Amino acid sequence: MPNNYSESLNNVLEKSKIQIGNRIIVTKGKQCYEGFLMPRNDSGDGSFIVLKLDSGYNIGVKFGSDVEIKKCKEQAKKKQVVEKTKAKFDSKKPTISFISTGGTIVSRVDYKTGGVAPLEKPEDLLAGVPELYDIVNIKNVLNPISKASEDMHPKDWQKLADVVAKELQTSDGVVIAHGTDTMHYTSAALSFMLKNLSKPVVIVGSQRSSDRGSSDAAMNLICAAHLAVSDIAEVGICMHGTIDDQYCNFTRGTKARKMHSTRRDAFRSINEPPLAKVYPDGRIVIINNNYKKRSKGKVVADTKFEHNIAMLKIYPGSDPEILEHLVKKGYKGIVIEGTGMGHVPTNSEISWIPAIKKIIKKGIPIVMATQTIYGRVNTKVYTNLRILFSEAKAIPAEDMTPETAYVKLGFVLGHESNMDKVREMILTNMAGEITDRTEIDTFMV
Repeated sequence: MPNNYSESLNNVLEKSKIQIGNRIIVTKGKQCYEGFLMPRNDSGDGSFIVLKLDSGYNIGVKFGSDVEIKKCKEQAKKKQVVEKTKAKFDSKKPTISFISTGGTIVSRVDYKTGGVAPLEKPEDLLAGVPELYDIVNIKNVLNPISKASEDMHPKDWQKLADVVAKELQTSDGVVIAHGTDTMHYTSAALSFMLKNLSKPVVIVGSQRSSDRGSSDAAMNLICAAHLAVSDIAEVGICMHGTIDDQYCNFTRGTKARKMHSTRRDAFRSINEPPLAKVYPDGRIVIINNNYKKRSKGKVVADTKFEHNIAMLKIYPGSDPEILEHLVKKGYKGIVIEGTGMGHVPTNSEISWIPAIKKIIKKGIPIVMATQTIYGRVNTKVYTNLRILFSEAKAIPAEDMTPETAYVKLGFVLGHESNMDKVREMILTNMAGEITDRTEIDTFMV
């Protein structure tokens, strides 16, 4: 049994026919612990039994002659949970569709490896949040994509847009479970691809797997369900607004960005306030009145997208030679994350200006975003900016995040190749991605 436990402990486990992942009861003196047997990591004392409790936390119990280990009937509890969530259709409740794409929210600990692995079925996630059935009827549970968000591809955005548009014909709203790492790319893509949006599309994830005591999955899902039947007909991201279980923020899909690798409140609205705060009890507090309201229009998926686009970051000493390499590889458009207000090295030992001019003259658009995330690209403050935008003809991304600018460029190039038209479309606010002005109180909200 490759579990890094000591020989004496393994002998007891094998004698009792206990394997990693079995539900067991460990009694030590007057203390009794019940949970799933976990493998030990490579370091540490192999004589400690590692248990994952129902709270989601792990504990270690020192094995000795005073310890008794028994195997449980591990399926009993799960069966009760599943039966509890078999809800009948209630004509008084609105109806939503639930779409699973993968990610931490539809994962739990794999008791064989100790790592996080996907659930076998998305229904297993819903079974753990019976409160959802008090809010809505879940008409369809779909799983068109199943992958970690870092593995997402623009083709997945196109497929997802088609599925969402179809579900919105018969559902009051759609909830999409998604990994958090690239969730803001997907939210931006759906914002551009879902035309005539008349109902809410809520993308939800979690920073902690659903079986952990500190998981944010259940509350995020509950808040997402409330939003999916609200009056806010926008594509948006619903995630914790604080590290505590107070409320979630609903952030416009083109203005959301993951700003921390692990915090439960990792997502922030960039350059505008979130659309709303939503509480687990269903209260929705509107913060930003600039949103589409629910209507009866038919949603259409427009999924034309140019996949051959790239995103680069400017840094001291960066070489513009990479631009020519991308062109030779067949890339049709490039987003550059400039410094400050959108700068590139201009009067340095290696200037980017000649290369940018050359690429744009070839009919390949270059869009400048700012790597500061907050704020906007300015075309006139500094002389070097005037050279970049007036002479070299780069396109400013205004106050779009680099990720949204990347998605928008792919969407625009899927529809248009004429450089003047491309510039016009990039500078046109299509899905709330560009604000008229950057307000001082929208920083780190």
